[in-house]
Amino acid sequence: MAESISVSVVGASGYSGAELLKILSRHPHARIDRVFAGASAGKRVDEVHPWFRGGLDLVYESYAPELVDGSDLVFLALPSGEAMAIVPELLERNKRVIDLSGDFRLPDPAVYRKYYRREHAATHLLSQAAYGMPEWNREAIRSSRFVANPGCYPTSAILPLAPLLSEGVVGDSGIIICSMSGVSGAGRGGSVETSFSEVNESVRAYKVGTHQHIPEIARGLELASGRNVSLTFTPHLMPITRGIYTNIYAPIAADVDEERIAAIYRLHYGDEPFVRWSAEAIPEIRNVTHTNYIDIGFRIDRENGGIILLSAIDNLVKGAAGQGVHNMNILFGFDETEGLL
Repeated sequence: MAESISVSVVGASGYSGAELLKILSRHPHARIDRVFAGASAGKRVDEVHPWFRGGLDLVYESYAPELVDGSDLVFLALPSGEAMAIVPELLERNKRVIDLSGDFRLPDPAVYRKYYRREHAATHLLSQAAYGMPEWNREAIRSSRFVANPGCYPTSAILPLAPLLSEGVVGDSGIIICSMSGVSGAGRGGSVETSFSEVNESVRAYKVGTHQHIPEIARGLELASGRNVSLTFTPHLMPITRGIYTNIYAPIAADVDEERIAAIYRLHYGDEPFVRWSAEAIPEIRNVTHTNYIDIGFRIDRENGGIILLSAIDNLVKGAAGQGVHNMNILFGFDETEGLL
């Protein structure tokens, strides 16, 4: 285990990048080396994000690969489509990389093209990225130099479903996933559609049937359970800043009761530091904001032969920066909870 490491963050001025800086600045074994941003280059971090005043004395720079030569790890907190132009040279320079974008989560370039609507520029690296969901892919993460951090919606859907699929108590088809996200999931760049006046007092679905996280959810479940799955996923935007609430309906075997479900979660997540599940409590977003926890609840629908799964996460922490730091802790042999509790 390394005693301490130096870390650079590319895309450090956005919501996920700023959340990374918050977590890294309190991590006992990580030192923030350099921070990079596009439009904010030349500005102090605490000028762009005033909550860092008195705590982080750094200036955003324009990115160049040679500037991270002194870093042990590079986080990429860039919009999808930008990371694939940077990752190849970083790996050639023998850097460890954790990518928070969607560029390397899907191994099939044709699927990437269909859902992200662009050609992939580094297809030779798609098979090299470890999918960074610690609860289900810990050993692959530990032995990798390149981690593709999961998306926020997939994290909220895969973690509740995967144990039940792997134990064969829910069906692998007819799965319906409905998620609601705060507007920070759209990024700091903003648009009219995600402005306060457009979002407030309303909820609406978007990218119905075409969202880029659909194949990632399916693949993540297949990786965890070894089963091919068929699912429907619909995301919604709601008028809060941060958080994701996911409601899942899946067919369930007739002889499965609450005790069996609880035993499965205990088996798979009993030692996981950031998974909290309950047969009684209904998850709420306010209980997970600014934390790396996922809260999971469930109810069996006996009349219709199904199970209702509920989850809540903070999309910027468990759905992005916090999970990224969890992966960093695994990569470098630190206690998995360092900087995250």
